[in-house]
Amino acid sequence: MQNGTPRIRAFFDEPTNTVSYLVWDPATREGAVIDPVLDYDHRSGEADTAFADRILKAAEEEGVRIAWVLETHAHADHLTAAPYIKAKTGAPIGIGEHIKEVQRIFRPVFDARDLKPEGGDFDRLFKDGERFPLGSLEVEVLHVPGHTPADVAYRIGDDVFVGDTLFMHDYGTARADFPGGDARALYRSIRRLLALPPETRLWMCHDYKAPGRDHYAWQSTVAEQRAHNPHVKDGVTEEEFVRFRTERDAKLAAPLLLLPSIQVNIRAGRFPEAEENGVRYLRIPVKARGGAASALGA
Repeated sequence: MQNGTPRIRAFFDEPTNTVSYLVWDPATREGAVIDPVLDYDHRSGEADTAFADRILKAAEEEGVRIAWVLETHAHADHLTAAPYIKAKTGAPIGIGEHIKEVQRIFRPVFDARDLKPEGGDFDRLFKDGERFPLGSLEVEVLHVPGHTPADVAYRIGDDVFVGDTLFMHDYGTARADFPGGDARALYRSIRRLLALPPETRLWMCHDYKAPGRDHYAWQSTVAEQRAHNPHVKDGVTEEEFVRFRTERDAKLAAPLLLLPSIQVNIRAGRFPEAEENGVRYLRIPVKARGGAASALGA
């Protein structure tokens, strides 16, 4: 194996502001799909695979054999298309081993009794520092908790797919207020990434257009992040970051697809089993506040 340069094609899903990637070894044409999105309309409950089909078509055009479906974490803003990619290609689904912590947090929230124990819905649970081949290239797994306990980044030579840990250098960083999130851990994870060589290319999982920028972007460098990212540029201390992140997160609304996304994504994209009528249902926990408790029959 060698630390060569992969070929990369990015696919932007504007409804969820998510970037998925097709990454492959140019020598062997063996590739991976990172953070694939399943089209999901929360108003109608309809799911579709049009976005994932674009990735599969690109792989066919490039002559790429998809060997892995890689998740950076259990996303809270979109449903994953990992099982669909796996069904079409046979590629196993991998994620960081700390997904087990996320599952322990959310299993009781959704009463997810069918959730397989110890991350069993996934095919491979990666440890921090683990390396595995992608053709003649080598992928290194970096555990970067903070946004969630389970976040990982995937490093292939001078390219790192950072998930939700960082955003573009003119935008900032991920929130850390989800259950299991930790702003202090997030800062330290980011500093770990920014300790890589300055020329290292960083590939984002999301973009929301920074003020003054009229186009979407998803590729940055360590040098650009250290010089310009307003949340973590050189000189910003851990205490400053934690205070800023905590105050900012307290004002943020929950992601639109939080509830459907989490309960599907902790199952590696598998929907709950169908009921006797053949329909699959997602659960929406209801929290009664104020006088709503009596109105709900509590």
